[in-house]
Amino acid sequence: MHRIPLPRHRRNALAGALIGALLATPALTATATNPPRPAPKVTRAGLDPALVEGRGATVAFVEQEAENAFTTGEKIGPSREAYTLPAEASGRTAVRLTPGQYVEFTLTRPANALTLRYSIPDTPTGGGMRAPLDVTVNGKRKQTMTLTSEYAWLYGMYPFSNDPNVDPIPGWWKPEPDPVAKPFRPNHFYDEQRSMLGKTYQAGDRVRFAVPRTTPAAWYVLDLADFELVGAPVKQPPKSLSVRLFGADPTGRYDAAPAMERTIAVAKRLGWSVFIPPGTYQVNRHIIVDRITIRGAGNWWTTIKGSVLPLPEPAPDKSVHSAPGFYGKYAADGGSTKVHLADFAIESDVRERIDTDQVNGIGGAIGGGSIIENLYIHHTKVGIWLDGPMDGLLIRNSIIVDQVADAINLHLGVSNVRATNNFIRNTGDDGLAMWSESNAEGLVNHDNVYDHNTVQTPVLANNIAIYGGRDNAVTDNLVADPIREGSTLHAGSRFNATPFEGTLAFARNTTVRGGPRDLNWNLGLGAIWLYALQADMAGQIEITDSAFLDSTYNAFMFVVDWPVKDDYGITNVAVRNVRVDGTGTNVVNARVGGWATFENVDARHVGAPFVNNCGTFHFNGPPEFDVRLLDGNDGGWTNATWCEDRPPVVPPPPPSPWN
Repeated sequence: MHRIPLPRHRRNALAGALIGALLATPALTATATNPPRPAPKVTRAGLDPALVEGRGATVAFVEQEAENAFTTGEKIGPSREAYTLPAEASGRTAVRLTPGQYVEFTLTRPANALTLRYSIPDTPTGGGMRAPLDVTVNGKRKQTMTLTSEYAWLYGMYPFSNDPNVDPIPGWWKPEPDPVAKPFRPNHFYDEQRSMLGKTYQAGDRVRFAVPRTTPAAWYVLDLADFELVGAPVKQPPKSLSVRLFGADPTGRYDAAPAMERTIAVAKRLGWSVFIPPGTYQVNRHIIVDRITIRGAGNWWTTIKGSVLPLPEPAPDKSVHSAPGFYGKYAADGGSTKVHLADFAIESDVRERIDTDQVNGIGGAIGGGSIIENLYIHHTKVGIWLDGPMDGLLIRNSIIVDQVADAINLHLGVSNVRATNNFIRNTGDDGLAMWSESNAEGLVNHDNVYDHNTVQTPVLANNIAIYGGRDNAVTDNLVADPIREGSTLHAGSRFNATPFEGTLAFARNTTVRGGPRDLNWNLGLGAIWLYALQADMAGQIEITDSAFLDSTYNAFMFVVDWPVKDDYGITNVAVRNVRVDGTGTNVVNARVGGWATFENVDARHVGAPFVNNCGTFHFNGPPEFDVRLLDGNDGGWTNATWCEDRPPVVPPPPPSPWN
């Protein structure tokens, strides 16, 4: 989460020739033109599912990575360096296709629907392009998908730009030498699209994605395909009112918002619920919800779809645009309670990030026993952004993908919220965040839980981040492939957050390919990193029963910023019952004063001495960060270094079962 102020992401552009140059980097390696046909391989976060068993969301689809499929294209990657196409791919590898080439997947179980994650070039002047992709099953033409780069490709520094020729902002510190290469810091390359196949196919059937000979796109990069067996639409439940009865158009041609609002008003008087039958319903503004149940026929069948439209004047919440979304009343107006939103998709059209805009999928303050479940939220600014004070909400079994900012953010005095079994991919900021911002009323985020979620490939910031608060928990999650300025798990005294109080629990999580290089510091982060920027971090932080797999640099990082290195420290951290399988450098990198205990922490395939203790760089005695080794640590903890500022990276072997 970036709040200084929050970055502003816009839709972006890039000439085909420039992108060709981007692809032609040392990180991209070609495979043989006609490799042997591989057996189908199902993965989770790019790994054998057995390595991440019990962690993350249980989902209805199976993931297959393009690089494991049969292809006439070339493999790109692996690479973990930001601003490259391989780095933003799941598993840090993908397949590049040119006209006439294809990727072919073999189904491992019945499926009638798919989700394709891909990238295509932008246009030379920005705004994106559209390009066809043919889909065949068992050699028979099924459909032509229309891919788009209209929601991808960001460039430059804050507040970001859609111009591939943008210059760095004068006065901002940057590590790159002048003149900078153009395009400057291209990123947010990928988008995804869902499609029904029209019938159910069986295990062993072959689904091919082929680039037509004639296409405006010079290349396509396919990252992965998720295959799913979608059930029949949910029937209208008893004691519910259909929005069709009040004139809602299921074709998407006409504005359905007034009909939905009429349905909600009558349903509330009757004490009934609202049903949205199969179809696509045009909504271009917020639908306000309070003490109401709104249910669709399933998120593959019922879609709320709308545009981002300019407002004639700024709204009271400072928005300058409207967009589709379901909002509780704002906390200042009393908030909303007993809201139930379920079984539909929200397809928005957000192509730039304007932080004053309330163009999120779900917003306001929704608590008091409310439930949000089984939603698919796509192309909004933030999937679910809730502003407290509010208390008591369950968010479960939802998919939030391709955001320009966060997927879920609990902001300002939010309590007793549980987000569980959600799948999140390709956010433009933190995947899951709790932001306990300081306030005059003394409100804090407390007793919230993020558990059993899968969070993959946040382009900016962290998979899961906690900023202050009391007695919150992050448990049983699968988090993978952060790109830049963040990592897989994070706790930070930042963004004017309240102090950490009580116990912050990180338990039973698995991180995959975390700990990337921070461009600004030119340092490797930890797969989990604690950052004391604005205050001491002295509340109890427990990191337990977890696995840190294939960390690019460190597994654990404790850090303070140089200007405040003598002011703030990190203490009262307990690490126990943890396995570290692969680090490019150290297990622990400490660049702050304080202490942490380590108990039953086993590590292997470590690229540098286990403990890199630079403290606050006084070099005037014992290490200023006390790494307290308790019982049961294994793998080489006694071979620690005093301080090595930037040790060389030794890539570890792929993770494997721990015997």
